[in-house]
Amino acid sequence: MALRRNLARVAPWAPLCLAPLAFASLAAQSTPQVPDQKASDLSGRRLELRGMQDSLEASEAQRRQIEAEMASIRNDRGKLEAALLDMTRSVGATEAKVGEAEGRLDALLGSEDAIRRSLTSRRSVIAEVLAALQRMGRKPPPALLVAPEDMLQAIRTSMLLGSVLPEMRAETEALAADLSDLLQLRQSIAAERDALSGDAAKLRADRQHLAALIEARQSALSAAEQALGAERDRALDLAKQAATLKDLIARMESEVAAAARGAEAARRADEARKNAQEATPPDARRKTALAPFKDPARLAPATVFAETKGLLPLPVAGTLQRGFGAPDSFGGAEKGMLIATRTEAIVASPCDGWVAFAGPYRSYGQLLIVNAGQGYYIILAGMDRINVNVGQFILAGEPVAVMGDGSAKTAAAIAIGAAQPILYIEFRKDGAAIDPGPWWAKPELQKVRG
Repeated sequence: MALRRNLARVAPWAPLCLAPLAFASLAAQSTPQVPDQKASDLSGRRLELRGMQDSLEASEAQRRQIEAEMASIRNDRGKLEAALLDMTRSVGATEAKVGEAEGRLDALLGSEDAIRRSLTSRRSVIAEVLAALQRMGRKPPPALLVAPEDMLQAIRTSMLLGSVLPEMRAETEALAADLSDLLQLRQSIAAERDALSGDAAKLRADRQHLAALIEARQSALSAAEQALGAERDRALDLAKQAATLKDLIARMESEVAAAARGAEAARRADEARKNAQEATPPDARRKTALAPFKDPARLAPATVFAETKGLLPLPVAGTLQRGFGAPDSFGGAEKGMLIATRTEAIVASPCDGWVAFAGPYRSYGQLLIVNAGQGYYIILAGMDRINVNVGQFILAGEPVAVMGDGSAKTAAAIAIGAAQPILYIEFRKDGAAIDPGPWWAKPELQKVRG
């Protein structure tokens, strides 16, 4: 208010000290002449058409390349599994990168909005400062030697400007700094959007490649499709009857042939590993325990699940919403952990094991249960679709499911009021829920915590 009162009292012939700075700020905000609208629209349409043609050509070339790769590895299980694991890691890394870029972009847009609000709130002060500077430019001070009778009025004006000048300079410098920050923010936003666009394109291509690999894997495993369909129907019937996850696991492994075969394979693997460990030197056992996921052609876990603590990869990239033992929404404690994911995020198996159940179950959404051996079971829930079958042996890091877009609400998502997809993870030992925390690789867990 003091600045406004003082500005109103400044004589029209006050000094020109601040006019160049104000005019420079105004010039920086001026816009170039708008080109002819029709020519601009035509040029834009041509660029858009060219971009669509390039995208179609690239997509067709990529499809042919993927088909050639599938033909070469379809009959080699080791190569197929290795390609699946590599592509799943690539997709997960790209999803994490896209998420980080989106977070940075949101922060930049928030800063831009804050500066815009600040400039808007000072619009009246800016107008008064510019008006005063313009008046100074139009009517310069008189020459005192020619008109000495104006000396008293000039002195009064100079005294008044002495009190106004510091405030005017501070306001002008603050405005110039804000405009400079706004320009830098817009440049950063444009760069982040370009990077995000490139990462999103890579993510789409990687997902297309991964989908082809998954299809090749499942087609090689599903020779008896009719029998597989019957067992899938039986599993869904049991899911409707089972009251608890423990009951569901027991029913599946006793009444569904594929699940029973998987459970029997897990028991045989435990016995064979126990016998082999008794005959294996301790140094060799430690070496195996430190690299349990090295061989992509393995048909059973290389080591017992209990020895993989601190080594398991997280099944999805995301943000931890609620951990094991945290208060739930019903007065109890969480038996698992809840991770918010990206739309259509790829879910990978955190461990080696046999699929004990795959399908919808009550309010869990799509549910996957993996028998890791020695009485350990891994439960993943909340996915949109599952792409492995009951009884199938899967590797740690192998893609097993895809998340949805968050529109289908599971009990876990409703409990925390989440708008995005939520993956629920639970570890069980002999029917009781246990803390999965000690099993995760620490750098991976820190990424998920955000």
